[in-house]
Amino acid sequence: MSRKQYLETIEHFPQRLRVLVQGLSEAQLSTPYLRNEWTVAQNVHHVVDSHMNSYIRLKLILTEEKPPLKGYDQEAWAELSDYHLPIEISLQMLEGLHKRWVNVFRSLSDSQWTRVGIHSEIGEITPHDLARIYAEHCDAHIDQIQRTLAAQP
Repeated sequence: MSRKQYLETIEHFPQRLRVLVQGLSEAQLSTPYLRNEWTVAQNVHHVVDSHMNSYIRLKLILTEEKPPLKGYDQEAWAELSDYHLPIEISLQMLEGLHKRWVNVFRSLSDSQWTRVGIHSEIGEITPHDLARIYAEHCDAHIDQIQRTLAAQP
C-alpha cells in the first residue's frame, strides 16, 4: 500500500467501524463468541486507546529528537471500567481523533515522514511506520469484529 492508501484507510476507519457495529444488541457487543478473542465492545474501546497512543507518539516524534515512546499492556487496559461504557462514546472519540490524526499526517513534509522515535517494544519507528502499522491495525480490527460476529450461534 502507498502512504496515500494508508491515510485513506485511517481516515475512513471510524465510519467503517460505525457501520459494522450499528444496531448490534448488548449481547452481540459483550459476548465473547470466540475463545481468547475480545468482544466487539472491547475491540471498539481498544482501537480508541491504541490510536490515541499512536497519535501522541506521532506528535512526540514530530516535536522532539528521538523521543522515547512507551508501550502499554493492552490486555490490562481492556479490563478497566471504561471498557464497559456504551460504545457510542468510543465511536465519537474515534471520529474526532482520526480527523486530527489524518490532518497531522497530511501536513507532513518529506523530511518529517522520516523522523524517528524509539518505541519501548519495537525500537526505532517513523511516522511512515505509524501510518502503515495503524492502517493495518484498522483492517485487522474490522476483520476481528467480522469474525466475532460470524461466530454467533
